[in-house]
Amino acid sequence: MAIRQISVFLENKPGMLETMTEVLAAADIDIRALSLAETKDFGIVRMIVSDVYETATVLKDNHFIASMTPVIAVKIDDKVGGLSNVLKTLSAASVNIEYMYASLAGKGGNACMIFRVEDEKKAEAALRAGGFKLADQETVAEM
Repeated sequence: MAIRQISVFLENKPGMLETMTEVLAAADIDIRALSLAETKDFGIVRMIVSDVYETATVLKDNHFIASMTPVIAVKIDDKVGGLSNVLKTLSAASVNIEYMYASLAGKGGNACMIFRVEDEKKAEAALRAGGFKLADQETVAEM
C-alpha cells in the first residue's frame, strides 16, 4: 500500500521554495507533509500532497524538476514511545530505513510518519503484523 511522494529539486537560492509553494497554492494543492534536505547548490523537497498527479503536472508546467517515489505512511498513536514501537517492528524485520519524516497530526489524534524503505512489501507486512495502520493515497491526502 505504498503511497506516492513528490520529490522536487530546487536550486539553493532565496525565493525558490517560496515560488514552488506559491505555484502549488495557486493550484489549490494542499501539502500534507514536507521534508527539505539541502546541499550547497540544490535542495530536495519531499512532499505528501492532496493530489499527487495534479501536483506533478503543475510542477512540470512551471518548469520544476520533480519525480514520484513510493513511500509508506504509518499512523502512530500520539503518545510516548509511539515512534519507537514502529522502529522496533521494522528493525526486527530487518527493514532498512532510507529516510523518514512526519506529517501533520491526523484526525483523531494520530501522528503519521512517512518512511522510505528498501523493501516496501516487507515493511508493510511487518507493520501490519505488528498491528500498525498504514495510510493509502486517499487517506493520507485527507489527514
